[in-house]
Amino acid sequence: NEVGHNQESKREVKKLFDEKPYFDFPKPVRFIYRSLFISTSKNDIVLDFFSGSATTEHAVMQLNAEDSGNRKFIMVQLPEIIDEKSEALKAGYKNIAEISKDRIRRAGKQILENNANKEGIENLDIGFRVLKIDSSNMKDVYYTPDAIKQADMLDLADHIKSDRTSEDLLFQVMLDWGLELSLPIERKTVAGKEVFYVAGNSLVACFEELTFDVVDEVAKDYPLRFVLAEKFI
Repeated sequence: NEVGHNQESKREVKKLFDEKPYFDFPKPVRFIYRSLFISTSKNDIVLDFFSGSATTEHAVMQLNAEDSGNRKFIMVQLPEIIDEKSEALKAGYKNIAEISKDRIRRAGKQILENNANKEGIENLDIGFRVLKIDSSNMKDVYYTPDAIKQADMLDLADHIKSDRTSEDLLFQVMLDWGLELSLPIERKTVAGKEVFYVAGNSLVACFEELTFDVVDEVAKDYPLRFVLAEKFI
């Protein structure tokens, strides 16, 4: 009676996904909600290491909406392949993680709609950031002289792997500097170049070829850290 049951949780998920049964055994939102209610404070961080159907994230947003909390969640889910006969695959989802992310989006929208008349609901944070574990963005530059040929020298001029984006580099820099990956990030165009501002001027980064105009403009913001990709023209 207090925390729901599996039949209820299946109905919750089906309602979010236009009556499609994408998860067989999701947890009831009321169950996780109750656990969070008795064990967390308004500014806590909730970690779900086996996110699955993303019920925990749904419950965190629901509780924040009700007590004006600012709880944050970290959700971990392997991209587990979906059964080829499942309704989820027919709908275009390739793995469990994709369904989980969509559930958070839909749940956040639903919570806002259900609490539209609540004072301060416009401040409810229903956003999230998706990060994937990968290898370093940097090439292996530690070679012995006998392992290098003259023809290899041009390839070694750039120490960044060719398939990496500016966002890839930015998050590695944030990790290296010990900055929280949840910090606000603003993308600006400065003197024709893409420049990232993390938490205001806490970190400013540009991974394109720099010009003195970019440096001069960025300097006006007095950044605590300025990171570049060692490309100058």
